[in-house]
Order: sequence, then structure tokens, then C-alpha cells
Amino acid sequence: MRPATVYLASRSPRRRELLTQMGVRFEVLDVSVVEDLLPNEAAHDYVQRIAIAKAQAGMLLLEKNDLESKKTALSHWQSTKKRATIGVVIGADTAVVCNGQILGKPGSAAQAEVMLKLLSGKTHEVFTAVVVAHSRILTAVSRTFVTFKQLSSSEIQHYIATKEGHDKAGSYAVQGKAAIFIENLNGSYSGVMGLPLYETAELLAQAGVDVLSQFDNEVGLE
Repeated sequence: MRPATVYLASRSPRRRELLTQMGVRFEVLDVSVVEDLLPNEAAHDYVQRIAIAKAQAGMLLLEKNDLESKKTALSHWQSTKKRATIGVVIGADTAVVCNGQILGKPGSAAQAEVMLKLLSGKTHEVFTAVVVAHSRILTAVSRTFVTFKQLSSSEIQHYIATKEGHDKAGSYAVQGKAAIFIENLNGSYSGVMGLPLYETAELLAQAGVDVLSQFDNEVGLE
């Protein structure tokens, strides 16, 4: 039987880069979900809920596209067995937490400045949930502690001017220029980037996707 196609339900170029780094062949699904924080919602629960929503939105998009292309009745696609043959969908979400406050993506330079001042000289947490949806929903959440050095106002302003962190949780990119601010990182570097590779590989394996066999195919092993 041909392995199920892997789909990434994300607009993030970092997640695409990380999945490519794993050697996984995949297609991208452009999905959009409401990412509002619920009252008193913990960061762990928040990222897991949003990641599940993204994966489910991706699965629904696949089902819709398949129904339209094959003109098949909706009831034909409700069984878990049939859902598993459509594909394996990956969803993910990341949140930065400092002093109990969940930091999303900055809406402006002023918001970015507030976030970076909050992170300056402190240890914060980064939660990233990864979800693999096929015949069932598989979830994992990585938790990483990141310590920033004390940032000067000049450093903050120069970094904001690069616009590197304008579309990233916490207003910084661990893989970019902000790396010079990080004194210590305890946990998953790839999780801070947006897709924890260990957890992702484990969930894909549970879904029947053998990442290592794809390595073999790339180098021509039998």
C-alpha cells in the first residue's frame, strides 16, 4: 500500500523549513483558524487547542477538495478508515510566556518593544504543540525555557528595525539575529522555532509515517 501523503496545515515558512529538514515529503495546506485566547486558558492548553483546530481544518479542506474532485457523497467519507486514506495532516502552534503572560505576534513596533522589554533579562517559556491528524488525533507539547540577556534600549530598537520578529510569537526569531540575545536555552530549539522535531517524528511514526525510510530513499538505499 502506498504511504499516506503528509500535509502541513501552516502558513509558517519556519515550519516548512523544519519539516523539510526532517526529510519529510509534504504538501502545504493554507488554513486559517481563530486564535483568540479563552478566559483563564493556560498556555499549554491554548497551543494544543489551536494546533488541533489547524489540523482539523486541514483535514476538512482535504475532504472537501476530494469530494469536489470525485463528486462523491459526503456520507462515503465519514468513516475513520476512509479519513486515514486521505492523508496525514500536521498542525502546530507556538506561544511565548513571560511572567504568566502569553505573548502573541506583535501588531506594531510599539507592541514589539513592550514584549522585548518584558523578555529582557528574564527566563521565559515557549510552548509549542504539534498535532498529527489521520484516523485519530495525536498530540504532543514541547516546553522550553529561554533566558535573554539584559537588553539595552538601543539593542531593542535596532532589532525591531530589522522587522525579523514582526510575525513571530514574542517578537523574536531564535534562528535569526535574536540568537545573540539568548544566554541559555533549555529544551527544544526547533520547538522555539515553531515545530519540535523529536515530537513531530514520534507522532508521525504513530501515524504510520516512517521518517527514516524517507532518508533511505533520498540517498538511494534499499
